[in-house]
Amino acid sequence: MTLQNYQFDSIMREYSRRQARGLRIQQEHRQEILSRFPRIGQIDQEIASKSTSCLRDLLQGKRKGTDTLREDISRLSQEKKELLAQGGYPADYLEPAYTCPYCQDTGFIGSSKCSCFQKAEITLLYSQSHINAILDRDTFEAFSLDYYSDTVIHEATGQSERQMARRAYDAARNFVNSFGRSFNNLFLYGDTGVGKTFLSHCIAHELLSQAHCVLYFSSHDLFEQLAGYAFAREQTGGAPEDILDAELLIIDDLGTELTNSFVTSQLFLCVNERLNRSKPTIISTNLSLKDFSSAYSERTFSRIAGNYQMIKLVGKDIRLQKRFAGNHA
Repeated sequence: MTLQNYQFDSIMREYSRRQARGLRIQQEHRQEILSRFPRIGQIDQEIASKSTSCLRDLLQGKRKGTDTLREDISRLSQEKKELLAQGGYPADYLEPAYTCPYCQDTGFIGSSKCSCFQKAEITLLYSQSHINAILDRDTFEAFSLDYYSDTVIHEATGQSERQMARRAYDAARNFVNSFGRSFNNLFLYGDTGVGKTFLSHCIAHELLSQAHCVLYFSSHDLFEQLAGYAFAREQTGGAPEDILDAELLIIDDLGTELTNSFVTSQLFLCVNERLNRSKPTIISTNLSLKDFSSAYSERTFSRIAGNYQMIKLVGKDIRLQKRFAGNHA
């Protein structure tokens, strides 16, 4: 994946802190050792002096002292190790203290990201997704069709609740499987507690674990952030680049916020700009399609209806089913 600039800079600042910490520890170790074994400082000076002398000879075309230098460095290095061992120190006590020995706290091995950098990416993305604590429990493996009836038929579709839930589950899985290879958007709608938010969490969990940049907002939190951004810039339009350019933006429970002209215009801005940038978006709402169009304008609904896969979920409130089952366990 491609991190946003501010995300990449955040990770690299951590590597800079690690490097500074490692250098400080190395200097402290050296001061400690030299206070106990001054001879080690003399050994380092001898190695440096002999190396400089050999390099000078090589530049003058004299190669005679190369083998002697190797022998001298080997002998002096062995003496240093023996002195450290006498003091009860490991042989690498004076070496740089790296958090990651593979990339030596640079984040890269050659031009490739080190495994520690990849882990830092995932950790950062989880922490910035706004649902860090939820993602461990809301996964595709935990999604159950048992909460949906296979006998109650939805009149408009002619399908049972369970068949519609299966369709929604398959759509969510396909969204993840094709992510990055095709441009898709999802619009999940239906009554409260039928699994819309859970499926959004499942998608976020899978894509974040693959180190994709996912931003997750409740509608209230999203518009509060957009309002703060507009207020800070003394303007009524525009949105932060991280919201407009995240690999995936999830807007949950749209319709629960206080809707006004600012909210309507900002929703259209986010939807339209992300479509123009080919950035996938998932929206969930408890509103019917008719009520959604009335609340956010036909223009916004038209953009969504023409570019999103519309998925309806029906059934009894799963939260209430779980609570009822718990009370009668």
